[in-house]
Amino acid sequence: MTSSLRNTVFITGATGFIGSHIARRYLAEGYNVAALYRSERGYGMLSDVADQIRWHEGDVLDIPSLESVIISDIDVIHAAAIVSFVPKDRDRMERINVEGTANVVNVCLKAGVGKLGYVSSVAAVGRPAAKIEGNVVTIDETQKWEDSPNNSVYAKTKYRAELEVWRGVAEGLNTVMVNPSVVLGVGDWQRSSLQLIKYVYDERPFYPAGLINYVDVLDVTDTLVRLMQSDVSNRRFILNGGTIPYRTLLEQVATALGKRPPTMRIPPALTKLLWPLEAVRAWILGKSPLITRETARSASALYEYDGRQIGQVLDFQYRPLSDTLRRISDALKASPPSV
Repeated sequence: MTSSLRNTVFITGATGFIGSHIARRYLAEGYNVAALYRSERGYGMLSDVADQIRWHEGDVLDIPSLESVIISDIDVIHAAAIVSFVPKDRDRMERINVEGTANVVNVCLKAGVGKLGYVSSVAAVGRPAAKIEGNVVTIDETQKWEDSPNNSVYAKTKYRAELEVWRGVAEGLNTVMVNPSVVLGVGDWQRSSLQLIKYVYDERPFYPAGLINYVDVLDVTDTLVRLMQSDVSNRRFILNGGTIPYRTLLEQVATALGKRPPTMRIPPALTKLLWPLEAVRAWILGKSPLITRETARSASALYEYDGRQIGQVLDFQYRPLSDTLRRISDALKASPPSV
C-alpha cells in the first residue's frame, strides 16, 4: 500500500452483491484495490479476480483489521451491511450496520483518508407515517426521518449508520453517500434483492399489491465511483431508476426469463394474515420465513423515490429496465440457479 496511494481504494463488503461490482469497476479503471474478507466465507463474487485484490482478513467489528489497511490518503468505500427483515437478525444488523459503520468512520478520521463513499439505502431516508390511503407518496433527499411503523428495523439501523457518517463529516471527513432503492443485477440469486429474480424463476404464483422502486447495480456502481472521483462532497443521493407496480416488474422479469408470471394478487388485508402463519411454519421447520411483518407491510406500500438529483451533478442517465433484465436473463441461461 506504499505506492500510488491516490490510486488506491479499500472496500468493505467487497465480496457481496454491490461491493463486488464496485471492486470490479475500480479494477477496470486500474486502481489498486484492497478489501476485507472472512476466511470462512472466502472471496464471494470476486473469486475469479481474487488474485488482483489485496485481501485483509477481518471485518468491520474488528478495529485492528480496519486500522491495518485504512491509511492516509487512500479512498474508502463502505458497502458492508446486513439486509434482513427477519426478527432473529436484529441484533446482528445493529452490530454490523451501526457499530460497524461507526468503526469505519472512526478509523477513517484517525487515518486521514482521501474520501469515504458510503453505500446506504432508501430505507434510511424513512417512510413518513402520515399518508393518504391509496395515494402514492413521493420521497426525495429533503425527507426528514421520523419514527413510523412504516420503517423496518433494517431501515432504522441504516438511518443510525448514516448518523455516524454525518458525525464523521462534522469532524472533517470528506464523504459522499448513495441511497439506492431495490438493486437489480447479476449476483447470488439466493440473497437480498435478487431473491425476487429467483422467485419469478421458480414460477411462484403470487404478487403483492404495492409499488417497487428499482435501480441497476451498474448504475449504483457508476454513480458512486464517479462521485468519489469528483469534487462533490458531504452530500447524499437517492438512486432510483423507476417505480412500477410489483405485478408489472414480475411480469417483465418473467418475460425476460421465459417463465410463467405470477397471476394471483395478494390483497394487503390477506398479507397481514399470512405473515403470522409463515412465522409459525418457519419456526417449526427451522427456516427463515418467506414473509415477515415488515416485508408484508413493504410489499403493499405506495411509495416512490425521486432519484433525479444525481443528474444535477453528474452527466448520468439510468439504464432502461429492459437492459437490466436482458443481462439477468443471459446470466441465468449461462448458469441456472440451484433449486
